[in-house]
Amino acid sequence: MAHRWDAVATAAAIADGEVSIRAVVEEAIARIEKLNGELNAVIHTRFDEALAEVDAGLPDGPLRGVPVLVKDLGTEVTGLPHTGGSRLFADGVATRDSELVRRYRRAGMVVLGTTNTAELGLNASTEPTLGGPTRNPWHRAYSPGGSSGGSAAAVSAGMVPVAHASDGGGSIRIPSAACGLFGLKPSRGRVSPAPRPSTLSGLVSGHHAVARTVRDSALLLDIAAGPLPGDAYAAPTPADSFAALARRDPGRLRIGLITSLPGGPAVHPDPERAVLAAARLCESLGHEVTEITAPYRPEEVGHTSGVLMGGDLVARIDARLAQLGRPLADDDVEPFTRVLYEHYRSLTGADVSRALSRVQEIGWQVGAAFTAYDVLLSPTLARPTPRLGTLDTRRPETVYEHASVCSAFTSVHNVTGMPAMSVPFGRDGEGLPLGVQFAAGLGGEGLLLALATRLEQAAPWELNAPLDASD
Repeated sequence: MAHRWDAVATAAAIADGEVSIRAVVEEAIARIEKLNGELNAVIHTRFDEALAEVDAGLPDGPLRGVPVLVKDLGTEVTGLPHTGGSRLFADGVATRDSELVRRYRRAGMVVLGTTNTAELGLNASTEPTLGGPTRNPWHRAYSPGGSSGGSAAAVSAGMVPVAHASDGGGSIRIPSAACGLFGLKPSRGRVSPAPRPSTLSGLVSGHHAVARTVRDSALLLDIAAGPLPGDAYAAPTPADSFAALARRDPGRLRIGLITSLPGGPAVHPDPERAVLAAARLCESLGHEVTEITAPYRPEEVGHTSGVLMGGDLVARIDARLAQLGRPLADDDVEPFTRVLYEHYRSLTGADVSRALSRVQEIGWQVGAAFTAYDVLLSPTLARPTPRLGTLDTRRPETVYEHASVCSAFTSVHNVTGMPAMSVPFGRDGEGLPLGVQFAAGLGGEGLLLALATRLEQAAPWELNAPLDASD
């Protein structure tokens, strides 16, 4: 039954002698083998190596013996393919652990494999041509979100208690909302990207995890956080450990409620109902909630983020082609990725400079809201979780049509670098989970975690998907 425990409970049971590390890891392996054929969440495994590490003895860290999976994008696990969900990189094998993986290992965690991702993180659904679609454990016909959909599906299905994820426009929060998980995107610079330079995309993208519980996310952030000497930027130092901050009383908060976006997509009644219910719950907990106008326009955020991510995409593909010594072939990347690559190849230095200036301007716009409010509350997604195939990268027009809807409320907090979290809150008309998003000023993860702990206590969510749900 270890698959029903969160990471903190699993580590405590191991430390107390209630269960052995090998038994926990073997149960996780068995669950992956049982469920992955249907869900397609895990794409590369290292089960024998993991068990050998258990038998050899693990570091005595805070999550000793807890199994974990790592997203196959931007973070490497020695000996495993590192593909980014793309055929262009399909034959790559990692020769080193990323710094984040090293920190997981030092904490005593056991890496079991890597999870499926949208090609190069470019889709809000996880259905790459290379690995095939990942299915939502709550309803197999639906998307698990993206681009960290493999990690979210694995945690929701109880394969592992926590999994690494990354977020460049909502890729932690969107799949968390779709799969009924807690997902925190940390402040810019909170988790080091080493040893992979993140260049322009690092301004909007960051690493952390998807989790079932707030305390797991807080402890895992303590394990992962902290700059390396020479990192280009770092988040403000927290006043205490994130685990301790999550247990503190957040006090009476001023919460700005955003239910619509200027020029943005219409919000579906299901997520609107969820965010209004969350606002009422916050008021019942003693917080002051005021409905406000969003301090940004989503199309401006999308354009600015697109330039930074697009420039990085072109650089990455060009570097790979130079390594291979050939031009881009028709089947190297998905049609949507090809459209983006061809579009952003024409970027100039002036284009990038203007985008960087706009990043700062949007940051000041949104930052001004935090002089009047401690936290901003909105839906995580403007629409309910889509069916698989809705965001089809073989038909770029469908991604353009739906992707901006998925990221309308999330991407701004990537551009500003401010922390934001998706908290499970209710179900949509199909019975799939809904999420509501809370954001804070730069360095405000502790405040968000403290609030999330109170919400988790007041309106607890299910820790696992009901895996007998029919399609």
